[in-house]
Amino acid sequence: MARAVSFYKALGFRIVHGGANDAFTSFVLGTSFLNLTSETHNPVRFWGRGIVYVSDVDAFYRKAKAQGIEPQFAPRDAPWNERYFHLTDPDAHELSFARPL
Repeated sequence: MARAVSFYKALGFRIVHGGANDAFTSFVLGTSFLNLTSETHNPVRFWGRGIVYVSDVDAFYRKAKAQGIEPQFAPRDAPWNERYFHLTDPDAHELSFARPL
């Protein structure tokens, strides 16, 4: 959890519950929420992508890079009318930062 808290705080997420020494932490960024757990009993195995809307995708991309976080690709416009980029957190969860065009 400590590694995840450090990563998300570097991106500007604010902790609203829990923290580096807790098994459950809830973050907020704008109007988006992210909940993480480090509990290992009865693990759920699935894949997904968290999508966080930000006001300026390119500025958020630059912020991630300035924090030493390497996105998967530079921001781009998608045919589904979003500008977005992806990155992967330290535990291999994929995140998309986007805004509608």
